[in-house]
Amino acid sequence: MPIYEYECLNCKRIEEVFQKMSDAPLTTCSHCQGKLQKLISHSSFHLKGSGWYVTDYGGSKSGGSTPPKETTAACAKSCEAPKPAVKKDE
Repeated sequence: MPIYEYECLNCKRIEEVFQKMSDAPLTTCSHCQGKLQKLISHSSFHLKGSGWYVTDYGGSKSGGSTPPKETTAACAKSCEAPKPAVKKDE
């Protein structure tokens, strides 16, 4: 069941309420009987299990996310090769 936050426009208190999504929003403050305004708040949402970006693609694992050592070594050799000198016309 979701938790909703309401702020009283009169006393500025913030109230957290467990409500069904189908329930009507609250309209009066339980403390001062003032008018309530529904707030949009940050939710805590965490993906768990396999099949999500965080667990399968987010970090480096030894399951094939890095290129083979042969390819890395070949690339390193070609990148380190000296470049031919270019002669300038004088």
